[in-house]
Amino acid sequence: MEDKTDGKTTEDKSFDFAHRNTDTDVRRSGTAMYNRYEASTPDMTERIEAIRKDCASREIPVSSEETLAFICALARIKAPENILELGTATGVSGAALLDAVPETVLTTVERSKDFLAEAMYNLQMLGISDRAYFCYGDAGNVILDLLANKQQYDFIFLDCAKVQYIKYLPTLKKLLRPGGVLVADDVLIYGWATGENEVPPKRHMLAQHIQEYIDAVTADEDLRTVILDIGDGMAVSVLKS
Repeated sequence: MEDKTDGKTTEDKSFDFAHRNTDTDVRRSGTAMYNRYEASTPDMTERIEAIRKDCASREIPVSSEETLAFICALARIKAPENILELGTATGVSGAALLDAVPETVLTTVERSKDFLAEAMYNLQMLGISDRAYFCYGDAGNVILDLLANKQQYDFIFLDCAKVQYIKYLPTLKKLLRPGGVLVADDVLIYGWATGENEVPPKRHMLAQHIQEYIDAVTADEDLRTVILDIGDGMAVSVLKS
């Protein structure tokens, strides 16, 4: 797979990203205070955390510490040969997954050239970019290309445009190996799906599509799904063997 970025850092750039709701406080789960992210070494923990905190300071959406702790624990248990990530951003979650499973290979997809360039730089600086394939483009198109090339994955982390989750689901099921794990992030975003907070008028379509995804994966007979109150909510689905 070929990347189309220059691999340079993108410090001090402004990024255009969807669904940033600055009028609503970020939702914290009741377990966030206990679930701390730890990488393979204290030094790697510090370096990944520094990247994560830098993103937060620039108001770039980034996985919470609890989210990283959970997906890495799950990946260590599953020990996937290969991982597909939709929504690279600046590479924080991809770096954490690569560090958690030293034998795995990551294919990560991002539609922003600036984000992808920064992610490439970050993974290079962390010394783990040799196990990553960076794909630039719309996730919907990229996953169709992957399917056409008969690619399959043991672990998929879905963290791109939330309105597209339901649209991508049929293709992601075909990309998942039997017994594979599909993790969708932010399904309880801002507490809308649980009724904790009212959905703002401009976010009704987003909330509706997320609810459609939750309904689909929990009703799908090919999947075993649990919805977890971790981070901003996660749907963890396992494809039947």
